[in-house]
Amino acid sequence: MNLNKLAFVDLETTGANPVSDRITEIGLILVEGGSVTRWSSLVNPDCRIPPFIQGLTGITQEMVTDAPSFAALADEIQSRLAGFTFIAHNARFDYGFLKNEFKRLGLRFQANVVCTVKLSRRLFPVFHKHNLDSLIERHGLAVTSRHRALDDAELIWQFWQKLQASPGPEALATAVQHQLARPSLPPHLDPGVLDDIPDLPGVYLFYGEGDVLLYVGKSVNLRQRVFSHFNADTREFRELRLSQQTYRIEWQETVGELGALLLESRLIKERQPVLNRKLRRNAEMCTWRLVEQAQGDFRPRLVCGDELDLSRNQECFGLFTSKREATHALKSIAEANGLCLSILGLEKTTGKGRPCFGYQLQRCKGACVGKESMGMHSARLMASLAKLKLKTWPYRGPIGVVERDEVSEREDIHVVHGWCHLGTASSEEQLQSIMESGGRPVFDRDTYKLLAKHFNGKARVIPLAADYSEGSQQLRYKAGSG
Repeated sequence: MNLNKLAFVDLETTGANPVSDRITEIGLILVEGGSVTRWSSLVNPDCRIPPFIQGLTGITQEMVTDAPSFAALADEIQSRLAGFTFIAHNARFDYGFLKNEFKRLGLRFQANVVCTVKLSRRLFPVFHKHNLDSLIERHGLAVTSRHRALDDAELIWQFWQKLQASPGPEALATAVQHQLARPSLPPHLDPGVLDDIPDLPGVYLFYGEGDVLLYVGKSVNLRQRVFSHFNADTREFRELRLSQQTYRIEWQETVGELGALLLESRLIKERQPVLNRKLRRNAEMCTWRLVEQAQGDFRPRLVCGDELDLSRNQECFGLFTSKREATHALKSIAEANGLCLSILGLEKTTGKGRPCFGYQLQRCKGACVGKESMGMHSARLMASLAKLKLKTWPYRGPIGVVERDEVSEREDIHVVHGWCHLGTASSEEQLQSIMESGGRPVFDRDTYKLLAKHFNGKARVIPLAADYSEGSQQLRYKAGSG
């Protein structure tokens, strides 16, 4: 990194998504030694500028009609920024837009990037807000106008100078180095790949020799998480093994943490990576369901595999990976609470009305021989199982859980039914495809746990119409609105 060559950069754009939106103005302040050079240009985005953006920036459609395209400016922009440290406020926004504009032209753009939002957070942790308006007020920055590229770049340059004065050049240099610290890379990995990893939520995949999938992970910040693997203490066997064996890295961005969790769980079960263990196996799930055999007489029935459907309004208790595990758990509960093993179907007696073995040892209160009513026994059974009760699916059919990134304004809809994740859609077409795919969803314990935890009253949920046929055990979806 060259702190003697600094480029303070700001862009104005048609929106917040670097993939679908375009640049309308670029402003650069290039500081090299004691020399300061200012350069800016309007950019024809080759698309309409939304009225809201026109009102915010003051850049109208007429102003950019005769402006050069990014393609016409690309060589000049790249030559001006070559060798300079790229400094921007919320740098992922500006750097991401520039990288995507160059990528459309088949060109690669790379730079050492410093984010002044991160600098402010690190150097002034007592403050809650670190947007540019907050910095203007807090540090007394001189404003010419706002939301024009060169004027905002000027504010970033002023903020940098304030940091040089206080907390001072040493503290500033340490904070910058913290942002730019790079890990010791695996010997087989192309170093250039790390420049492209975004600091966004998503899932990453490590591949070994022969393109064998080694590991799948997730994070709300892909760049930091991937770097952390290679910064880890090499005494940790798994991290050392990853570092030695990784040849290639892939990643998939998501709108937020929930999308990353769902995608990670699905990829691990589908792809079976070598070093993932916890989420790797999707064993046949079992649960206990209480069935009313006679009025007030409830008996446990084990439900496994395809029978397990939490979309129905039925109470279930516990999730177990095998019949043996489920039986052992129920037996332990029964013995701890004086329940009758023969009534629960866990022990055979010599005949009807004969005492169970537990009654003979005074561990059963006598439901097997009529000394305890079946109603009382059932009530104690329900109380004993209460801690294992699964959350009942609270909706009549499938729903969409909306996840939104407030910075990029991107939204995903996670389609869920009976605690089963059916798919994630980022467009109407994808949502329609998921809804029409049909087929019985497969229940997964890990998905249930993370969805049940996520439904904390804060999630935005939209209902999706569904037609459920119990006879055919098929879900037939119809697109709905909510």
